[in-house]
Amino acid sequence: MKKKMRALIVEAYNADFTDSQIDMPTPKKGEVLVKIIASGVNPIDDKIRTGNAPYATPNLPAVLGTDLAGVIEALGEGVTNFKVGDEVYGLAGGVLGLQGTLAEYTAVDADLLAIKPKNLTMREAAAVPLNILTAWEGLADRLTIKQGDKVLVHGGTGGVGHMAVQLAKIFGAEVYATVSPSKIDTVQALGATAIDFTVAQVEDYVSQYTNGKGFDVVYDTVGGAVLDNSFKAIRHYGHISSCAAFGTHNLATGSLSSGNLHGIFVLHPMLSGEGRKHHGEILSKVTQFIEDGKLKPIVDPRKFTLDNALAAHTAVSDGSANTKIVVDIL
Repeated sequence: MKKKMRALIVEAYNADFTDSQIDMPTPKKGEVLVKIIASGVNPIDDKIRTGNAPYATPNLPAVLGTDLAGVIEALGEGVTNFKVGDEVYGLAGGVLGLQGTLAEYTAVDADLLAIKPKNLTMREAAAVPLNILTAWEGLADRLTIKQGDKVLVHGGTGGVGHMAVQLAKIFGAEVYATVSPSKIDTVQALGATAIDFTVAQVEDYVSQYTNGKGFDVVYDTVGGAVLDNSFKAIRHYGHISSCAAFGTHNLATGSLSSGNLHGIFVLHPMLSGEGRKHHGEILSKVTQFIEDGKLKPIVDPRKFTLDNALAAHTAVSDGSANTKIVVDIL
């Protein structure tokens, strides 16, 4: 008889979770069984729960949750890069047929995981994976930042944005970030020059900070009109990376600048199986950055558990989240 575990099940879109006892998974070849300590909550999690992410939505009923931090309890066949007892973190599930992280245990493709930074708590570690992987893909996989490049991050204190700011700094860039007035001190503490998006016009900050030439790289985490403005903000042959390019846009401005637009979809390795090992490799590098004191997540101080996980989703969707929400599983 299989052991049972506690998990939150979504049985219908846009509904509360069902607190359930389900079979504990057994790791298959290439997988590890992880005892989940904390689960990071991202905007995509709530979009999946409400049925607004058809490109990633699992068949219901399903366990949701994408990020995790936890401890390896068992190894599947062929896993040699981890051992039982290792503390790990990763972007691990919650899409299509992959079990999510709002549960006590999950069986995860070992390629998606890395050893957790020793100087982070489990809560802090669970706040990292999706955000840093999205930032990394837009700032390292698609382009090369040179020392002294001017990088503009739209939404510099958001989940992806605050990681993109820190990553660009690590790569040697001069970093600028659009934020609301209340977040100016936060983004400046991360090392960026703050731009108040409520008053600043794109032409003004391009003139002020780049002498009218435009930024070498713009990372857009907002989409819509902000992505349109990004085309105005890049230099000739500059780059825009966007994890929010889901609207309809006129590309004429970017084309006249010979600009490069990179669409970032961090869930692709989980959905397709392609590139999963790269995610683990990135997180291993990130672990070193974090342990060296070069990068740190900002975690909302509110405490959420499996008992009130819906409130965690609400905090992500209503805009009240202070950068990253985490659910404590144990």
